[in-house]
Amino acid sequence: MFTFTIRRLILAVPTLLFISLVIFMLLQLAPGDPMAQVPLTVPPAVKEQMRQALGLGEPIHVQYLKWLRQFFWIEPLNLMDIWFGTTFAEGELRVISWQTRSPVMDIVAQRIPQTLWVVGVAYLVGILIALPIGIISAYKQYSWFDNAGTLVTMIGFSVPPFFSGVLVIVIFSVGLGWFPSIYDTTLVVDDWASLKKQINQMFLPVMVLALQITSQISRFMRASMLDNLNQDYVRTARAKGIRERGVVLVHVLRNSMIPVVTVIALGIPSIFGGAIITEQVFKVNGIGQLLITAIQANDLPMVQTLTFIFAVLIVLFNLIADVLYGVLDPRIRYD
Repeated sequence: MFTFTIRRLILAVPTLLFISLVIFMLLQLAPGDPMAQVPLTVPPAVKEQMRQALGLGEPIHVQYLKWLRQFFWIEPLNLMDIWFGTTFAEGELRVISWQTRSPVMDIVAQRIPQTLWVVGVAYLVGILIALPIGIISAYKQYSWFDNAGTLVTMIGFSVPPFFSGVLVIVIFSVGLGWFPSIYDTTLVVDDWASLKKQINQMFLPVMVLALQITSQISRFMRASMLDNLNQDYVRTARAKGIRERGVVLVHVLRNSMIPVVTVIALGIPSIFGGAIITEQVFKVNGIGQLLITAIQANDLPMVQTLTFIFAVLIVLFNLIADVLYGVLDPRIRYD
């Protein structure tokens, strides 16, 4: 298993380099001029200096190599400087946002907590709800619980977040007045009162996202459980006198989790950027809204960095899912 993990990590390097090249070349084809946002009162000579500072006057391959060096070398050094008080990245040019003229990673670091508060909690809540629903629905197939779970999941699959988000705002914010409709990103959680307010404003966006997550994972869990409940090893376990709870929660559940782990692991990167619509509806100043703003402003360094971060997360959690296969099922060996 250790050899397989090292091999996959080594293979991930050219994969990520190829992805970064594709992202860079595609964004180079985007129309528009980032210097168009500069005020007209700025002299042409100053504009040209700003263009050179942003790397716009250099060949494409030089810009690409410069961005790779900034992302993989200068930004980690800057992170070390923040953590340990060193000066390794002092004086080095970082990835600069064309829109804000500030380092991209500093802006991302400011937005990530807001996204994790909403999307991260929603993903965790969705998993905790989806797994029991999937297990019980499969064990009690065609029961009233299974039918109710199927109805809820179909609703979650069918209703888009831009509709369900507005619907819950109309019902719970406008009609009942229980929860705020706009997310306060300036709220600082430092005591119980602020924590209660944070949970209150998180409820609606978390509910909308958790409905979608629960719908997807519970259906995978139910289908996987049904495939394993009729296997020979289940009948053998029951014939040995093992309690039904042990048969279902130990033998069947462990084998059924293998495909579900893939869905959960590959869905984790969406925590950092998959709630674009929901963040727009509830005015959550997170990564999703940052990406939309960067695209509208033609901020190529921001779009490129965010897109590549999503790619890194997908490759990383795909590797984690493969490793978990061997943990869940000892029959799987990577030689």
